[in-house]
Amino acid sequence: MIDLVVRFAVSLLPVVLFLITLVYLDSYKLVHVRSLVMAILVGCAVALVCLSINNAVIHGLDVPRRTSSRYIAPVIEETLKAMYVAWLISRRRVGFPVDAAIVGFATGTGFALIENTYYLQTLHAKSIMVWVVRGLGTAVMHGGMTAIFAIVAKTLFDRRDGRGAWWLPGLGIAIALHSLFNHFILPPVVSTLVLHITLPGIILFAFWRSERATKHWLGTQMDVDAELLDIINSGSIAESRIGHYIDTMKKQFTPEVLLDILCYLRLHVELAISAKGLLMMREAGFKPAPPAGTQEKFRELKHLEKTIGPTGRLAIAPFLHTSSRDLWQIYMLDQ
Repeated sequence: MIDLVVRFAVSLLPVVLFLITLVYLDSYKLVHVRSLVMAILVGCAVALVCLSINNAVIHGLDVPRRTSSRYIAPVIEETLKAMYVAWLISRRRVGFPVDAAIVGFATGTGFALIENTYYLQTLHAKSIMVWVVRGLGTAVMHGGMTAIFAIVAKTLFDRRDGRGAWWLPGLGIAIALHSLFNHFILPPVVSTLVLHITLPGIILFAFWRSERATKHWLGTQMDVDAELLDIINSGSIAESRIGHYIDTMKKQFTPEVLLDILCYLRLHVELAISAKGLLMMREAGFKPAPPAGTQEKFRELKHLEKTIGPTGRLAIAPFLHTSSRDLWQIYMLDQ
C-alpha cells in the first residue's frame, strides 16, 4: 500500500504543483477557479477518449505500439486537448496569452491525471524511476504541450483578429514536440531534465510578455474609455464627433433606436472602465468585487443589444473596442 501511494504521488503531484505555481505567478489572477476545474475535467474526458482511440488503433488496426506512440497518439491527443482551448479563445473567454497558457496547462493536467492513473493500474513496474519519469516527464509534457499551443494560438488569434487558421501553427508545434518526446532520442531521465529546463523558460517568457502587454493596454485604453464616457455624460455630445456621427444615422434609424444606441454605447464604456479598474486593483494585490449594479447593467446591455439589432451594433462599432482583448474584459466582469 505504501509503495502504491508513493508511485501515485510521484506520478501525479508534479503536474498539479506546476499548475498551482503558474496560477500563483499570474499577477492579475484572471483565470477563475471554476475555469481551472472545468479545464481539468475536460482534460480528464479527453484522456478517456484518447485511451479508447489509441487502444483501438493498436489492437483493432494492429499498429505497433511504438509506431502509434510516436506518430499517431501525438496527433490524436494534442488535437483533442487543443479543441477546448481553441474554443475558449474563439469565444473570447481568455484575454491574454498567459491566461490561455494556464487554461491549456490545466487541460493537460486533467489528461495526465487520467493517463497516469490508468498506467498505475495496468503497468506493474516496481522501479520508482519509472513513475518519477512519468510524473516529472510525461505528465508535465502533456500540460506543457497544450500550454504552448494556447500561447501560440492566442497570440495569432489576436494578430489576425480571429481570421484564418490561427490555431494550426500552435497545434503543429505541440504535435511535433510531443512526437519528438515520444521518440526517446535521449534517455528518459535526460529528456525529463531537458523538459524542465525549457518548458518553464517558455512559459515564464510568455508571462513576462503578457504582463507588459496588459500594462500597456490598460494605460492606453483606460484614457480612451474615460474620454469617451466624459463626452457622453457631459451633455455636449451634439458638438462632439459622436454626435456628428449619430446625426448621419437619422435616416437609417428611428429616434427611439438612436437613443438606445447611445445608451448601449454608454453602458459598454462604463463596463469596460469597471473591468480595467478591477484589473489594476488585482495587480496591486487587492481582491475587489465588481461594482454594485454590475449585473443590472449587463442585463440592460443584453436587452439593448436585441433592441438595436445587428445593424445598430455595426453602426456604432467605430466607437466600441471590439478586439479580442476588449470583448474579453466585458465577459470577465460578468463572472
